[in-house]
Amino acid sequence: RAQAARLKIIDVMDNAISQPKAEISQYAPSIEEIQLKKELIGTVIGPGGKMIRSIIENTGTEINVNDEGLVTVAGVDRTKVAEAIEFIKNLVREIEPGEEFEGTVTRIMAFGAFVEVLPGKEGLVHVSKMSSGFVKDPADIVSVGDKVKVKVNEIDSQGRINLQMTAMPDGTPIVIQEQPQGSDGRRQGGGSYDRGDRNSRPQRRDNRRRF
Repeated sequence: RAQAARLKIIDVMDNAISQPKAEISQYAPSIEEIQLKKELIGTVIGPGGKMIRSIIENTGTEINVNDEGLVTVAGVDRTKVAEAIEFIKNLVREIEPGEEFEGTVTRIMAFGAFVEVLPGKEGLVHVSKMSSGFVKDPADIVSVGDKVKVKVNEIDSQGRINLQMTAMPDGTPIVIQEQPQGSDGRRQGGGSYDRGDRNSRPQRRDNRRRF
């Protein structure tokens, strides 16, 4: 009888769990790992641990980094673990010319606006690269906190990222007209801003009295 009872229990269990679940619940505990180069450990940790604490607070995960650059991310929410891993990947990855991003305007200066394209990575949109036409004041085009679409034009020898806007904050596409270069290598003209030709200006009348 005992054996029959055990077999009966096994049959009931088999019927209840005929096959494993195809998908694991997003709330099942999860652990993910990512290997970094040793020289990038400081980027993830940040000054005084500021960066890694920020990731932990924003994702609700537990993150550990060993001396070999192995990052372990654990959490009860799989989506949050994946979010933390993606954040870390973007934090340490290299940006390439030609890439396009939707970034956030962080600062506005007289000569342009700084846009954060990846966590902790800002680039400059020069005032000449903010619109299809002439822009006198960058604040007329964007505000701090605006989401804007940008393209990486260049990364200079000092690692500074130069950007151009590809769309206005309202989504209107921007086409930047490249200015031709003269024989001295300087760009000619001023974009769509026509300063005029001095020789074509009307002559001023000489109203001075002559004696």
